[in-house]
Amino acid sequence: MPLTAESATQQIEERLKELRRLIHQIEDDRRRSENDINNIIRGQQANLAPPKLKALYKSGLQDAIQEEASTRTALEKIQEIRNIRNERRIQARDAGNKEAIRRGAHMKMVQISAQTLPLFVSKPGEKVPPLCGAIPADSSYIAKVGDNVAALVKSVDEEENWILAEVVQFLTRQNKYDVIDIDEEQKDRHVLSKRNIIPLPLMRANPETDGHALFSKGTMVLALYPRTTCFYNAIVHKLPETAKDDYEVLFEDSSYSDGYAEPLPVAQRYVITYRPTKKGSNGGSGSVSSA
Repeated sequence: MPLTAESATQQIEERLKELRRLIHQIEDDRRRSENDINNIIRGQQANLAPPKLKALYKSGLQDAIQEEASTRTALEKIQEIRNIRNERRIQARDAGNKEAIRRGAHMKMVQISAQTLPLFVSKPGEKVPPLCGAIPADSSYIAKVGDNVAALVKSVDEEENWILAEVVQFLTRQNKYDVIDIDEEQKDRHVLSKRNIIPLPLMRANPETDGHALFSKGTMVLALYPRTTCFYNAIVHKLPETAKDDYEVLFEDSSYSDGYAEPLPVAQRYVITYRPTKKGSNGGSGSVSSA
């Protein structure tokens, strides 16, 4: 059933109310955890008996678990709000209500989308799921309507390029995607085989807990060239060190003696598994000098 503007507003308001409550709860949890840490430090300095010190550790652990649970619940509420807004945006697009956005503002939205991508922080022993960081989607995975993907399309001169696109629908019988170029100046529609689509990550990997879910230094990848909507061949030069950091990549560029340009930052969302085109081994148009 389509989500009306009224029901969307009501659902968002309900989640914002719950989010406000959770934020206050997280702050209370944080204060308790801070107090626990101070008590443990004082207990160690006073050489408390092991049973008493153990009790302090147990209390601190329980409060830390509660703080983590509250934080994860708050993040879930934020994601629910994003999903509701995205559903309304898709409905407006399908209804033909398209808002004109200047290219500069649109590029800013692409950047914000990467910065606000949910961060996956694994629990002890938890496996990093597909579409988190460098972990690819399962072979049977079907990207959802509204998801961003890298799409291999042909230009008028038959040259193949990887572009940033949005899923309009998946045509089950044809086993093909119907996608739209997110470039506001293009907005071209393409019907493409699954093999010409690469789903983008749905979560960022946390370098501090799940560094193995990032591409290794020296790995050949496809990366979105800054301030464009095209992916090009690149080599990972430096990995993110914190959740807020981007990769640094070296884009192929024939104007440089070694064939690669100076390092540029690219967000996790837009660094994906390398896949050669039919014409040679170039991603996008190959050299970024054409970007």
